[in-house]
Amino acid sequence: MVNGYVAASLQEALELRAAHNVVPYAGGTDLMVENRPGVAYLFLNKVPELKRITVDDESIRIGAAVTFTEAIASPDVPQLMKEAVSRIAAPAIRNAGTFGGNLGNGSAKADSVLIEFVADAKLRLVSLRGERTVDVDKFYLGRKKLDLGNDELIAEILLPKQGLEQYYYEKVGGRNALAISRVSFAGVFAAEDGKITNVAAAFGAVADTVLRFKDIEAMLLGKTLDEAKALKADYLRAYAERMVLTRGRVSAEYRKNVCMNLLGDFLTKFGV
Repeated sequence: MVNGYVAASLQEALELRAAHNVVPYAGGTDLMVENRPGVAYLFLNKVPELKRITVDDESIRIGAAVTFTEAIASPDVPQLMKEAVSRIAAPAIRNAGTFGGNLGNGSAKADSVLIEFVADAKLRLVSLRGERTVDVDKFYLGRKKLDLGNDELIAEILLPKQGLEQYYYEKVGGRNALAISRVSFAGVFAAEDGKITNVAAAFGAVADTVLRFKDIEAMLLGKTLDEAKALKADYLRAYAERMVLTRGRVSAEYRKNVCMNLLGDFLTKFGV
């Protein structure tokens, strides 16, 4: 018999979260394959405050219980995110799986999390004590380790309204459908008045957390395309030296080669 609670509002969910040792979930697509005897669950799929996609002056706010299918259908969700989540498993999984669950699972293979990293997304975390907003890269502390209190819930993912229009995305799996990533990559590029204003690159499924090296990215910021081309070899060399990857279903060497090829293709696509 499964022990658990069903919350009908965010306030009720927070009260239950504070009063009991529960595992929050909305879709349960990851929890279904686990066996956790004696664990109590907190079902969040009936909490309306967590199922909304809204837009304010700065952000696109995706509720933690929004499903991937709902995001794909939304005119407000950036195309980069839609492309990533549209390649998650099969329709039945996308119909149930949620953004909060993808984050809360703490996996570097999570397809939506890769996009959140490259987009500099922020997370709104709530509890009865109040709320706080954290950068997604600060939220991930390592494999299955999150900056989330025992009384807190993920409420929203905040994506920037602008800056994700020019992107490069690729997911490498063992097959074309239902594939868990062996390597995933997302890049975002922007230039203004002939100079690079953003060049962000994130790698998923290759380490204990999503990898992004903002200090290396800074090498190209403010440069013209010609100046960036002159620095390209040094830029790629810096990544190759920094990236220490784990072995998964394939070797670390294979993963690194794929990552470097994808990074090079990303730069080439945007004229670097």
